[in-house]
Amino acid sequence: MSIRNLIYTLTSLLLIILFTPFQGMSRQKLLSNKEASKEANALYAYINDMYGKKILSGQMSSSWGVDEINYIKTVTGKMPAINGYDFITAKDNQNEVNQAIQWWKTGGIPTIMWHMGAPGKGEGYESSKKAIDIENCFIKGTPEYDVFWAELKEKGELLLQLKNANVPVLWRPFHELNGNWFWWGKQGPEKFKKLWVTMYDYYTKTLKLDNLIWVLCYTGNPDAAWYPGDKYVDIVGADTYDKDMGSHKTMFDDVDKIVNNRFPIAFHECGTPPDPDKCLDTNAMWSWWMVWHTSHLTKLDKDYLIKLYNHNLIITKDEVPDILALYESRKTK
Repeated sequence: MSIRNLIYTLTSLLLIILFTPFQGMSRQKLLSNKEASKEANALYAYINDMYGKKILSGQMSSSWGVDEINYIKTVTGKMPAINGYDFITAKDNQNEVNQAIQWWKTGGIPTIMWHMGAPGKGEGYESSKKAIDIENCFIKGTPEYDVFWAELKEKGELLLQLKNANVPVLWRPFHELNGNWFWWGKQGPEKFKKLWVTMYDYYTKTLKLDNLIWVLCYTGNPDAAWYPGDKYVDIVGADTYDKDMGSHKTMFDDVDKIVNNRFPIAFHECGTPPDPDKCLDTNAMWSWWMVWHTSHLTKLDKDYLIKLYNHNLIITKDEVPDILALYESRKTK
């Protein structure tokens, strides 16, 4: 090879390295649950394939007051790729399941969270902030134990409906785990990790829920001490509700210091989505973001919302491919 050709080859390789988003370079991996369904594997392969290239749009839906999806469609002409649901109130949970099934069947991606009330303290948002002795959830005969396991079983049966409908779910329980506002984060990392691993094992091994993609959700200050281990997560994220339209590069990097590029990183809740141009410029290409419901959405500047939903770096529902058809054979490695 001539010196000129050698220089040309080396220069070409350097350009490829420099302009290949680093997040996408080692995305191919199996789900933590090695018995995951073909739908879950296909969805995870798609998420890995898009990671570092484009960002999936997401919106949390409420069961009251505001039809968030219709609002977005009216303002932007588009719909989010990801629709969020919450097992927060027993009377609404079946409808959340029904909507998640319909969202997947019409080409979208469902994510489900759970504002789990502190066992023995009732359901709902306010109850999720009440304190209990977490260790009692593992001691037979205590009220906390009875309620905790009854709740796990009840929500597991709802998730089983999704499994039976062949619907994969971005499952994100115990969100904002290292904050001190929810009961699961009030007694430190070891108690939290025990809760996370217990739920993971019960759902994947006992109930055989093979349709879940496990999303670990930090606050805006990610902390490695709270990380339960690679065997129990598939996507890791963080959130903040500030009004900054920047890429939130520091928060992105703080998560990546924990996972070291092993998993896609999500901006799992926000009030203001990051500007995609700034995400690209700073190499903070979030896997997806999800705007919180009701006034968090309606207070967003409409011009900014239009920009986001019509940006070439943002994936909307109409741009989500037939995931199972395209990715079933691409089982991640």
